[in-house]
Order: sequence, then C-alpha cells, then structure tokens
Amino acid sequence: MVTQHNPPLETNDDAFAPAPFQTSDELDRMLGDCVHCGFCLPTCPTYSLWGEEMDSPRGRIHLVEQAARSGQLPESTVGHLDACLGCMACVTACPSGVKYDQIIERARAEVETTHQRPRGQRALREAIFALFPYPRRLRVMRGPLAVYQRSGLQRLLRRSGLLERLPNTLQTMEGVAPTIRSRTSLPERVPAQGTRRAVVGMLTGCVQREFFPGVNDATARVLAAEGCDVVVPQSQGCCGALSVHSGRKAEAQRFARRLLDSFADAGVEWVVVNSAGCGSSMKEYAELLADDPRYAEAAAGFAAKVRDITELLVELGPVATRHALPVTVAYHDACHLAHAQGVRTPPRDLLNAIPELTVMEIGEGGMCCGSAGVYNLLNPRPARQLGDRKAEHVAATGADLLVTANPGCLLQISSALGRAGTSMSTAHTVEVLDASIAGHPSTSLTDR
Repeated sequence: MVTQHNPPLETNDDAFAPAPFQTSDELDRMLGDCVHCGFCLPTCPTYSLWGEEMDSPRGRIHLVEQAARSGQLPESTVGHLDACLGCMACVTACPSGVKYDQIIERARAEVETTHQRPRGQRALREAIFALFPYPRRLRVMRGPLAVYQRSGLQRLLRRSGLLERLPNTLQTMEGVAPTIRSRTSLPERVPAQGTRRAVVGMLTGCVQREFFPGVNDATARVLAAEGCDVVVPQSQGCCGALSVHSGRKAEAQRFARRLLDSFADAGVEWVVVNSAGCGSSMKEYAELLADDPRYAEAAAGFAAKVRDITELLVELGPVATRHALPVTVAYHDACHLAHAQGVRTPPRDLLNAIPELTVMEIGEGGMCCGSAGVYNLLNPRPARQLGDRKAEHVAATGADLLVTANPGCLLQISSALGRAGTSMSTAHTVEVLDASIAGHPSTSLTDR
C-alpha cells in the first residue's frame, strides 16, 4: 500500500561550504554490481510504503552513483539515504550479491562529513547520540522514568490527549519507553554448572543493560546451565552499532577500540551477544578497523569469536534439560539477526526443542518493524506505519507471546500492539529458554 511520503526536509539556514562527495574504488565496484533487476523492491520497507523508486535500494544506489559522478550531494539525496532503515532485507533478496549494507554505511559516513544538516536535525541527532550509547547516562534516566510510570502520570497524560500535541519524536520516545523493573549487575564471572565446556565472554550492551537487565541475567544463566564459564568485563561500554549504522564512523571506531580493550585479557573462546544490531556490527570490526595499525589484527580476531547467543547454543548442543512450556509464541526475525547475520534457523531450532511450545510464523516476516536502531526517533512517522503493520501480522497469529532477539524490536512492536488494543506479552528468545531450563511456568512469561 502506498502512503504519503515524508514531508520535505527543512531548509538549511546555516552557512556551510560543502566538501565534494567522494567514493573509493572499492565502493565504485560495489555500486557497479547492481544490475537494477528489481528483486529488492518488494522487500524494501520504504518502497512498500511510498512506491517511490528513489526510496528503494536500487534507487539509492543510483543516487550515490550520481553524487559520485557530480561530486555534489543534493538535499533530496540526503533525504532518501536517511529514509533507509538499513534493515538489509535487500541483501537477502539480491541475486547479484550486491553489498548494499556496506554501500549505505559508507554513503552515510560520507554524508556526515560532507553535508551540513539543518539546525533542528543536528540538535536531535546530537541529543540521541549523547545519550543512547552511554549506559551510565541511560541509568540516570531510569529514576525519572520509573516515577513517571508508577505515579500515575503516564496514564493521566495518555488519557488526556496531551501527548498527541508533542513532536512526533517525543511521542515515539514516550510510546516505546520500557517498563522500568529492578536492575541487577552481573558479576565479573559466572561459573559453569557441571562440567565446563567453554569460556565465553558476554556483551552487556547499552539499552539492553539498563532497560532489559533480565535478558542479560537470563543469558548468563542459560550459558552457565549449558556448561559455560561466563566472563563479563566490567569496563565494557557501547559496541558502536548505533553510530556505525548512522554513518558516524569515527565515533563507532572509538567505541570499538574501547570494547576491544575491555575484552583484551578476558581469555574467552567466544564473545556472545544477545542484541541483533550489536552482534551485526561486532562481526564487522575487522572492516571497521582495517586501517588502524594498532587494532586491525585484534579486531579481526575478536570479530571471528563473536556469536549470537542462539548460534553458540546450537553449536554447543544442549546438556541442560528443557522442561515443558505450554505456550504459543510468534517469532519475529530481527533484521540485523536474520538479514545482516543470516541467523534464522538457530532461534527456531532452540524454541522448537522446548516441549509443548508452539512456534508461529508472522506474515511478512522479513519486513522491518520500523525500529532499526534509532530510526523510529529520527523518522517517527514511517516507523510508526511499519510498526502498526507488523503488529497487525503479529496479532493475526493468535499467539500468547511475541519472541524476538533485539530490544528495539521488542519496544517498537509492543508499542504498536498497544495502539492496536492487542494485549500480548513479549520476551527475548533467551528468556524463553531460561524459563524452560529453570522449569518455570509459562505464566512467568505471559503474565508480566
């Protein structure tokens, strides 16, 4: 269905002398791989919304080629590049192996260095990136948010209609804000239960650490139950995923170097990640730091160790007993797990191995939910349309529980289900495994 496109970008009112838009020989070769066949079109969220060629992957590739030839980056081109969710569904669909993921990230990095955004957009982006990649700053937000939710102010504002008068970005932030629950901190090392099979490092993340601490706790418990010593470096911070996906390459490199330093002496065989976007970026550290003489070798070695939690559990094979969970779940493929990492089967295999649990597939399963890192904050209207579309398909499964592998997806779809008046609990894949291994009732997942 074609819906109204984003409004035109505001006029840049700041004096700015743009640098010429440039591409490398490698990027030029990537651009030349696209034969404009159109297989990407039905998989692209923005093309499905607006039906505009320049808001499809092949259209954006054409725009980057034009910018490379002319050395100019028109405002309209920036708008089309910004509108891309970076979901990588087109990478899965492309029969020619076009590396659109690398094309859009490199093009966005060029945009950030050659283009001056309007003042309002710059302020919003700087505010987002001054907060979300920093766990300690997110932790400060927990207190006020908990008061807002528990005092009755949230219910009052939602009933009053005042929220609808706020800017779209603020409405989105309020709508997707997670329910604040008690937070625990994992120790430096969680010992394996029984015979030790592996020593595994664990990324705790930013949003995951501060707003979904139960997911990290469940990850450590499941790994320990499967015979893993879990090492949790206390100095770790952001992995840089949000930054690299938004073209902030230098910032992403700084975060990556710090994370490498945190894990440098951990002595782990694998590094486990339970957030799809983080795992996708960490697996690409070799490319991100390829030109860094101090970190290139370490980045390549580290990237080779990175595994999504479901990947590693399937590689190891189960030793912990799975108890019955009589529940029907709708499994949502997080884009950066399914498309960027190609991890589709392991989560389904793990869920299907739980006695009495039924897995339902979601219609348009490969279509993005609209979260896409911070996309729903920068582009709230199309993100909301995609979220509502995803929620409709989720509700149609009739499942008791929505399961996925990314915190942003859980927040985005939960918000959309709420708008539709659909009551459905949500859980991370590892939380379902944890409940089964511990022998908890299905209500521990569906009644929270």
